[in-house]
Amino acid sequence: MLLRQLEYLVALARERHFARAAASCHVSQPSLSAAIRKLERELDVPLVRRGRKFSGLTPEGERVVLWAHRILSDVDALRQDLSRMRGGLSGTLRMGAIPTALTAASLLTTPFCERYPHVRVLLTSLSSREIARRLAEFEIDMAMTYLDDEEDLGEVRTSPLYEERYLLLTPSDGELADRRVARWAEVAALPLCLLAPEMRNRRILDANFRAAGAVAVPAIETDTVSALFAHVATHRWSSVIAHAWLHMFGVPEGMRVVRLERPAREPSVGLVAAGTGPEPMMARALRDIARDLDLREVFDRLAREHLA
Repeated sequence: MLLRQLEYLVALARERHFARAAASCHVSQPSLSAAIRKLERELDVPLVRRGRKFSGLTPEGERVVLWAHRILSDVDALRQDLSRMRGGLSGTLRMGAIPTALTAASLLTTPFCERYPHVRVLLTSLSSREIARRLAEFEIDMAMTYLDDEEDLGEVRTSPLYEERYLLLTPSDGELADRRVARWAEVAALPLCLLAPEMRNRRILDANFRAAGAVAVPAIETDTVSALFAHVATHRWSSVIAHAWLHMFGVPEGMRVVRLERPAREPSVGLVAAGTGPEPMMARALRDIARDLDLREVFDRLAREHLA
């Protein structure tokens, strides 16, 4: 069995089309088809449902794809390990991040690339659910996501980075702008711009509003933090923001941040990587960067400065 055969099968499972899978592997379609047929003969099971066009994988094929992801991931980790022994890491770190953590990702990836100049970072914005799926299928090496129990991340290594603390971002002449601490029920009554309901951050905020006996009905909902800040900068809306966002966006002119009463539980954001087998060198290297930085103190200090 050749690794190339496993790569072709993984590509076919991803593209669900022989021609597209062949193109993604930079081979001809007959070469890809022949390699997969050879793999079927070696394993003595049918892997692909064949008809006039691709009709999906057999149950055995689905199982082999899971093993293929794991084998190819282990081979990549082996190459990283040997590369480090030769004098430096090289290759590509495939990293996912929930949209609300993307603002913090540059604090890790920049020093990482400075320390390991031969490594490329492929950073993708993903939902927490998509992160769980891609980690399980070894499509990404590491991710920044919530470390709570809403999503089943499977068997992973986790490294907490910081707890998400919430602030009211409101116009300087707003009714709560001069408060030392604002209450969730009061904030729910303001004209609001919040992230969309399908996002984990919004579900956390809605739970905090419910715990205060209130329901927030925002006038504007968006799926990006940048669009949220663009709307509140018009001074027509307020928002509840995570303190980590201040690193990238700060406080728009004419706006003010107010401390929100602490909820019973503040969600933790951290690094996660597959927890089976030897830890890839790139994942370990990024963890070392995170430990040296102490993002918890970085963001807490930033929030104190803006609140002052």
